[in-house]
Amino acid sequence: MYRSTGFISFFLRRLTGVALVIYLFMHMWVIGSVNQGPGVFDSRLNMVQTPFFKLAEVALLAAVVYHAFDGIRLLIIHYTGITDNRRSMFYAVFAIAALLTVAGGVPILLFMFE
Repeated sequence: MYRSTGFISFFLRRLTGVALVIYLFMHMWVIGSVNQGPGVFDSRLNMVQTPFFKLAEVALLAAVVYHAFDGIRLLIIHYTGITDNRRSMFYAVFAIAALLTVAGGVPILLFMFE
C-alpha cells in the first residue's frame, strides 16, 4: 500500500501543500515588514537573498509545479472517470514537474552563482 503510486501521489500532494502554506506565511512575514520601516524590510530582504533561500526557491518551484499538475490529474480522473491510466498519468505528471523544475531552476541557480 505505501509503495503504490496512489499513496506516493497523496503523500507528495500533502507535502507540497504544507510547503506552500509555509512559504505563504514566510512571504507575508517578509512583505509585512514594510510597515516596520525600511531598515527592517531591507534586512529581511537581504536574509532571503542567501544561497539557502535560492535553493529553497527551486524547491518551491518544484512544489508549485507538482501540486498544480497533480491537481489537474486528479480533476481529470474525477470528472472523466478514467481510472485505468492512473499510474501512467502519475508518472507523466512527475516527469512534467521534474522537467519544468529543471527548466525554471537552472536560471535561478545560475543567477545565484553570478
